[in-house]
Amino acid sequence: MATTADIRNGLCIEFNGDLWTVVEFQHVKPGKGPAFVRTKLKNLRTGRVLDNTFTSGVKIEVARVERRQYQFSYKDDLGYHFMNQETWEEVQIDESLINAPQFLLEGQTVEIVFHADTETPLSCELPPFVDLTVTYTEPGVKGNTATNTLKDGTVETGANVRIPLFINEGERIRVDTRTGEYSERIKD
Repeated sequence: MATTADIRNGLCIEFNGDLWTVVEFQHVKPGKGPAFVRTKLKNLRTGRVLDNTFTSGVKIEVARVERRQYQFSYKDDLGYHFMNQETWEEVQIDESLINAPQFLLEGQTVEIVFHADTETPLSCELPPFVDLTVTYTEPGVKGNTATNTLKDGTVETGANVRIPLFINEGERIRVDTRTGEYSERIKD
């Protein structure tokens, strides 16, 4: 058992019968009354974000989680299949647990968060940026590049990304998996 003094960003706790991770917190000591900790918690199963206030000194239940590196193998009717690089163990994960499934590419390394006590997968996180090849886009018109205008482009995973006019088919781009937006062109 831990107390509110142990709260930090990224800490996984059991709260209201579910697993939550601390997104942000603030320790508040008002001039009058007891101190308290204001937190923003994210549910690991549903992704819902909740604001909660703990009175200072209250006991909290810390959940043990482990982050492991897995490689994406394939997708079928049962879900997404990943393989552990060290043990060759395969795990199947539902699409709702993956933060950006539209950018998953075969052979890509991801980080899967497991509940240490039950060995159940809680979430799957892609790297912050992935490098993808543009497979389809309309050609840019010469002279339209004076402004920051974007056009639709399809990448090799089948996802649609808004890209600048100067990007053509076959070029590699870097995409932010947290927002799904174009980041930069990759020059070989």
